[in-house]
Amino acid sequence: MGGKKTSQAVRTKKESFWQNMFRHKGLYFMALPGFLWFVLFRYVPLAGSVIAFMDYDIYKGIGGSKFVGLKHFSHFFKFPEFGQIFRNTAILGAYDVLIVFPIPILLAILMNEVRNAKYKKAVQTAVYVPHFLSWVIIGGIFTTLLSPNTGIINNVRQLLGLDSVYYMASEKHIRGILVIASIWKEMGWSSIVYLAAIAGIDPALYEAAEIDGANRFKRMLHITLPTILPIIMTMLLLKIGNFMEIGFEKTNSFMNSMNQGRIDVFDTFVYRYGLQNLQYSYATAVGLFKSVVGITLLFISNALSKKTTEQSVI
Repeated sequence: MGGKKTSQAVRTKKESFWQNMFRHKGLYFMALPGFLWFVLFRYVPLAGSVIAFMDYDIYKGIGGSKFVGLKHFSHFFKFPEFGQIFRNTAILGAYDVLIVFPIPILLAILMNEVRNAKYKKAVQTAVYVPHFLSWVIIGGIFTTLLSPNTGIINNVRQLLGLDSVYYMASEKHIRGILVIASIWKEMGWSSIVYLAAIAGIDPALYEAAEIDGANRFKRMLHITLPTILPIIMTMLLLKIGNFMEIGFEKTNSFMNSMNQGRIDVFDTFVYRYGLQNLQYSYATAVGLFKSVVGITLLFISNALSKKTTEQSVI
């Protein structure tokens, strides 16, 4: 009897799922393109990761290529520049989490406090626009601004009696420049999520706090921040999951032979060996290693977040 009830419950649950799907078929149909995109471009290519364990020959294909196990991983770990590439990726990833990530939160909180609607829209438009520029354009803008001969920054330095600095060729400055460029490009777009979360806060909370004598800073500290903390933690976990994803286009747009030692990361390394040198198996092994590190960091941070804040994405 118990088995029959269980099977009936499962059947009813399945029926209710399909009934619900049919009832909201319009919404599911709208979500279909996004679902297919993820399947075709995110999940199907995962099958190609097997070439990391082969001496892949483009003419023989996966079926005809020789299986070599962990050969390419071992070769990469013994590579003289492995430590430097790993260190560059880790440092730039840490900058993204510790410096770039909090800026949109601060921007959203500050914009929420602006009462002049026209000024608020103007600021939002100004900070959203850079997101739609490619990293190639961003790199060109910073190269022009920081030019040792015609750049505005060096012109100001010369007016102050200081020597010009070739910033884009300076290993000392290039990481800071990359962080500033990342903040300028993405802070406006990333703040949209937090602005939406802030918009959902009950205005009565602010009114009650104001009656109790709380100023703007205290209202931000004790109402706004705690209320949007769940979305902040979710976005932080997703950011940590992409810790190793610095981005080829971003770093390559700023990289040259003089600063490569400071911003050469896994993404640019994979491009050089995978596409330029046609070492597909080696490049895939490096990319797979990077993905495993990212997933490991995500699980660790998710477990810590679940214990401390009860927020998780898994």
